[in-house]
Amino acid sequence: MLLIRNGYIAPMSGRDYERGSVLVDAGKIAAVGESVDLEMAREAQVLDASGLIVMPGLIDAHSHIGILEDKKGAMGDDCNETANPLSPTLRAIDAINPMDSAFHNALASGITSAMVGPGSSNIVGGQFAFIKLTGRSIDRMTVLFPAAMKVAFGENPKTTYGDNGNMPSTRMSIASMLREELFLAQGYKKKRDDALKSGEGFEPDFRMESYMPLFEGKIPLKAHVHRADDILTAIRIAKEFSLSATLDHCTEGHLVTQEIAASGFPAIVGPSLASRSKPEVESLDFKTAGILHKAGVLVAITTDHPVTRIQYLALCAGLAAREGLGEYEALKAITINAARICRVSHRVGSLEPEKDADIAIFDGNPLDVFASAVYTIVDGEIVYQKK
Repeated sequence: MLLIRNGYIAPMSGRDYERGSVLVDAGKIAAVGESVDLEMAREAQVLDASGLIVMPGLIDAHSHIGILEDKKGAMGDDCNETANPLSPTLRAIDAINPMDSAFHNALASGITSAMVGPGSSNIVGGQFAFIKLTGRSIDRMTVLFPAAMKVAFGENPKTTYGDNGNMPSTRMSIASMLREELFLAQGYKKKRDDALKSGEGFEPDFRMESYMPLFEGKIPLKAHVHRADDILTAIRIAKEFSLSATLDHCTEGHLVTQEIAASGFPAIVGPSLASRSKPEVESLDFKTAGILHKAGVLVAITTDHPVTRIQYLALCAGLAAREGLGEYEALKAITINAARICRVSHRVGSLEPEKDADIAIFDGNPLDVFASAVYTIVDGEIVYQKK
């Protein structure tokens, strides 16, 4: 049992407490408030957070940590399988290396979890996983798998395959190939469901089975989209097949704000702290998140690690706050909003009783470049302490 007391408590749900406490028991949050039951906390380890800010652990809603590793070069790059543009069977959990040094950098920055998966070279890239960022076994670190099905539009699939004389070489072929793939998966689901109802035999198809959580509404399409027309194509195709989606990167989202809001799909914006390295990101700007939020879009912030290194997640949120998102919404974009978009808000993203005790304690507002994490706690265990 752990008692964090005397800190400024920012639960990211409900009211803040100028001088409050958080009680942790068996890896879960037991109580949050101005005071806790002293009898209940009698045997707790006490952590004095006087002068500190106590928050839920930060979340990066789109990352390649452990798949595209720091310091390892080509040998540590398992981000993209570029032999087949339609690769739904690839699974992030088979490539994430928890020994990647970036995990420590994340924990030392108050980041406790992330949505992690394949890159964007393929039209269909495979299945993402939502993981905790401490541990040695990815199976134990995983909170949700599969958590999303990665699809990509625009320059990355075009250049990966089109430059070699293969499909897709145009945006039309990207959309066409994805539609055909989803059409086949939709038909497979109907045949499978009909066979199960009638009791007839049915031979599973491993590739098609990868799409079933998507068509059952359990996971969204995780759409890599930068340019406005790619954003609208992703929305169009998701709506055609009655699928949910997240709009990841959403670089030109501020140019089609009303269409995104009308879709009901959330946006995971970033990496905005990066170079304009290709034509489709020439409108890159920290203002995008604020414009989308004000239009009613649920927004999270991403570093797209290692495009921007994951330890700069709070800095990216701070710059978005300055450019119109606002301080509180920027904090939500890397805590509770990220958790909601990743469909894990019942576990993480806010300090509430019965949720996982993933907690970050800062010596200042984490959006401030001078602030740093003093303690990072995952499942009730202190996994980082500033020396």
